[in-house]
Amino acid sequence: MSPAGTGASTTVDARTFVISAVSPPVLPSSPPPSPPAAPVAPVAPGTPGTPGGADARLSPGGPGFRRMSFALFLAGVAAFALLYSTQALLPLVSGDLGVSAGEASWTVAAATGGLAVFVLPMSALSERYGRRTVMTASLAVAVTVGLLVPFAPSLGSLVALRALQGAALAGVPASATAYLAEEVRPKALVTAIGLFVAGNSVGGMSGRVIAGWVAQEWGWRIAVGVIGVLSVVCAVAFRLLLPAPKHFRPGSLRPRVLLGTVRGHLANPLLRRLYAIGALFMTVFGGVYTVIGYRLAEAPFSLPQGIVGSIFLVYLVGTVAASAAGRLAGRLGRRGALYAAGGTTAAGLLLSLAGSLPLILLGLVLITGGFFAGHAVASAAVGRTATQGRAQASALYQSAYYVGSSAGSTAGALAFHSGGWSGTVGVGLVAVAGVVAITVLGTRAARVERRRPAPAPGGPDGPDGPDGFGAVPRAGGRT
Repeated sequence: MSPAGTGASTTVDARTFVISAVSPPVLPSSPPPSPPAAPVAPVAPGTPGTPGGADARLSPGGPGFRRMSFALFLAGVAAFALLYSTQALLPLVSGDLGVSAGEASWTVAAATGGLAVFVLPMSALSERYGRRTVMTASLAVAVTVGLLVPFAPSLGSLVALRALQGAALAGVPASATAYLAEEVRPKALVTAIGLFVAGNSVGGMSGRVIAGWVAQEWGWRIAVGVIGVLSVVCAVAFRLLLPAPKHFRPGSLRPRVLLGTVRGHLANPLLRRLYAIGALFMTVFGGVYTVIGYRLAEAPFSLPQGIVGSIFLVYLVGTVAASAAGRLAGRLGRRGALYAAGGTTAAGLLLSLAGSLPLILLGLVLITGGFFAGHAVASAAVGRTATQGRAQASALYQSAYYVGSSAGSTAGALAFHSGGWSGTVGVGLVAVAGVVAITVLGTRAARVERRRPAPAPGGPDGPDGPDGFGAVPRAGGRT
């Protein structure tokens, strides 16, 4: 699901954050072809650019904004608590089922892989049937499967249920960002997405921490059952609180229209690079947090399961980092924020190699903060760059993101099995190097762009943002 920070302190910061954060390395001289237009329903009065007058979408302090934010916060809590419910319990799963760390890691990789595969089809359903409808159905199926997971008799059945659960959860990230982009004013979009991402981090953290302490007393099966029950409560509250959409316009389910939209997004160099950045950041995060439980449960630390689960309290750093990402991008620009996020993540990886538990914890803090900040910048930029087919644009990002999670979980576990923690760190450093390389290419492209004649004041590109780019995207998503 997509982290974003709170809006910047000024109007320019809030507008430039989601557009200027990562610049495409090389942009074509003409925009990519637009995908076939979907059937358009009548526009609601008050929508910007219509005769209805003022923008009727939600904004901080306005009616419905807090209710909407809290509802999506709860959706994030439920989705991420379920998605990673076995991650903190992998050593216990290994012991109970008699499997290795690499085999047990498939209970995480199957869930994130299922989400990656189904997020695009779910986005198509949300374009046709509505964001709220798809999110509600997704959570309903996912929590039902969550109540069955504790009864899985073998690793194979457990992995199958987790894959089904991940596929069901795909409807939440596929729809949430698109819902926000349609129902929230652009200046408040970063803030709204940041609150949703905060729910993601709280869900990921609380699911792991609660599961760890429950499992220490009653085993991993009871632990995942408790997470399932808590997620039911969050899902019901989400449905009761989320306001009905007022600016959704149904699209088409025709495969040709969907493929045309996807091709249009993939032809956009900026979006392609944002997708790659999200995948690489998540490769680091997935690998580290899949393996860290094994490292801390083994000698010389030999921590009990409850303490190992409590390590995920570090996720609170992610909540803060996601909330601060808007201000960071406002000060440093989008690429500057990515450099800072990548450098922080790399520093955390290197620090985690120490044999001291406090230094390892500090390393996890840096890794988590860097990851959430980078993910926030990239995911918010996707939501603002796509001017049509937003659900598909977000779905492609989420698909790449969770492919990175699955790859990181598996590669990190295999590297740990063969080379110990240093092997897992090596996988993470390679992924961070990829993020930096993409950002460097974007920086070079920005220098070329700056040499071009500046647009006339008040023209389609608007005023320059902190990266030297217009705050409003040009046709084809160029910034």
